[in-house]
Order: sequence, then C-alpha cells, then structure tokens
Amino acid sequence: FAGDVYVDGNGIGDIGNIVLRDRKTLSQDGLVICVATVDYENRELVAGPDMLSRGFIYMKESGQLLNEAQAILRDELEELLADSEEVLNERVLRNKITDVLGPFLFKKTERHPMILPVILGVTEADTLE
Repeated sequence: FAGDVYVDGNGIGDIGNIVLRDRKTLSQDGLVICVATVDYENRELVAGPDMLSRGFIYMKESGQLLNEAQAILRDELEELLADSEEVLNERVLRNKITDVLGPFLFKKTERHPMILPVILGVTEADTLE
C-alpha cells in the first residue's frame, strides 16, 4: 500500500513542510492580499492599501470588513511613514501589514488567513510622468 502522494507544479513526491502548511492555511482560512504604493523618498503612502480576499469569508460580509481593515491599515502605515526615526524598507512595511492585519482579522472572524503584502515603491520621478 502506498502512502499519500502530493503533486506540485514541479513534480510528484515529497513536498516540504512549509509548502504543506501554506496549502493547509489556504484551504482552511483563505488568502488576503494587500497592495500599497509607497514613495520612499518622501515617506508617503501614494495609493492603497487595496485589499482582495479569496476563500476567506462570504463575499457580502467581506466588503465592510475589508474596508474597516483598509482604514486601520492606512492609519498605521501613514504613522510608520511619518516616523522619521524608523528605518523604511519593503520588509518593514510588509511586516507592519502582517502585524496589523493578522490580529485584526482574527479578532473579527476567528480565522487566520494567509496575508500576502505587496509593496510597490515609486520615486518622485515616477509620479511626475
């Protein structure tokens, strides 16, 4: 008798524990994608955060929840950007998004969706075009 066989995009066989954990999270709690555009030079939020969810909560309920999450996250990101003492890079911003959204979404839904933060960096030259 053969054991379970897992298939990924690259072949058949053993899949790492991290991949299995991520797939389990996606199947049980869904995914929330958060996109924010940041001007690093001027330390300002240019656009977003925009949020999209899949497999997380029923669509009718998600609009209000994601709007509330966006408002809270926008305030937190603007506060972080305004803090001139804070080192600012993509990793810091991604961590802030995850640290704010994770507890907020769990408090509201008792679910732990996978949070995928996407940071788009622009310069002043990009915004003038």
